Parts: sequence; structure tokens; C-alpha cells
Amino acid sequence: MTDRFLRQQDLVPLTRLQCLSLTVIGVGAIGRQVALQLAASGARRIQLIDPDHVEPTNITTQGYFQEDLGSLKVDATAALLWRIDPQLHVETVADRFRSRQETGTVVFCCVDSISARAAIWRSRQHQLEYWGDGRMLGEVLRILIATDESSRQHYATTLFPQAQAQSGSCTSRSTIYCASLAAALLLHQFTRWLRHLPNDHDLTLNLLASELTIGD
Repeated sequence: MTDRFLRQQDLVPLTRLQCLSLTVIGVGAIGRQVALQLAASGARRIQLIDPDHVEPTNITTQGYFQEDLGSLKVDATAALLWRIDPQLHVETVADRFRSRQETGTVVFCCVDSISARAAIWRSRQHQLEYWGDGRMLGEVLRILIATDESSRQHYATTLFPQAQAQSGSCTSRSTIYCASLAAALLLHQFTRWLRHLPNDHDLTLNLLASELTIGD
């Protein structure tokens, strides 16, 4: 155990974490924070999938830097991950997710539409050990986890038609602090799974109302 991981050794099973291939689909507000936290926690293999370039508003809400403007998000995020851990293996896919795309057995879905989530889920659900989905609209965060048959069935019920979604994409109103909290909740559930502890498969945090709701 190196000094780097000393303070988390009872909370993050490093050996199990480093055996996994991890995929983050969408490295915008939530996904970028997820990737950074995974790298800091000791992940060895991270795949980043996103077609977009860094825009000015991404500095405020997604934690990108001024010098990243115009760069591919996957490239800018990979560069920062390597600053955290130069030995980390990072694969970048500068494209939207496509059904033929291979992923790790652990996927964090951080895209901004229900239709995109549904398409990714249909393509990958039977090849995954762990699925985490982070959703954000304003100051309301929803974290969904699928790891077994019961949670997979529940997750499928949350993929309602895009026309029924609340008006606006999940990035239309956002802040860096909400994205960081959503990523932290996703990583907390992931480390619980790594420790063979039960997951909260559907939780909602309303910051404005100071309410945390955990679904059945």
C-alpha cells in the first residue's frame, strides 16, 4: 500500500478496483467529475466517450480550464487524469456512443437525454457488472444504480420517453457544485459495491429543499 492510498484503504478496495475496466460515457458536468474521482481513487483503466468540444460555459459548470477551450472534452479530461496518475491507462473515444462500441464492465452513464440513456442501456445491459447513471436538473440530482436483476428491472422503468422528460436537458441549468455532488454520490455507491455492501439503487437529492429520498 503506497502513501497515496493510505487514508482510503479501509473505504476503497484497491485490489478489486484496479482489476476493473471502467467506462465514463459523457464527460460533461457529472462525467468529468466522475472520471477525476476514479483516477484519484486508484483506477487503472478508464475509457472516456464523448464527441463534444470544450465551450466557454463548460468552464463554469464542468470544471474545464481556459486553455481547454476548443479541445475535445475527452482529450482535455485525459490530460488531467494523467496529471493525477501518469501510469493510468486512458482510452478516449471522440464520438457519441454507438452500439458496436466496446466498454468496460463498469459503466457510468452521464449523458444528457433519456433517449441516449435508453439506447446505451439496451446495447450494454447484459455485458455489465455495474451501471451507474447520474442525472441533474438545476439543484435536483438523481442517482440510479443497476447491479442485479431487481435493480435492472427498476432502472428500465426510469427510461420513459424523451417527450415525457422535464423540460430542458440536464445541462440547461447546472453548477459545478451540483455536478461534484452527483459524482460523489455515484462514487460512493460504486465503492459500496466494491466492498460488497448493498446499494441504494435510486436516490434523489433536492438541494434547494434539503431533501434526500431513497427509492425502494
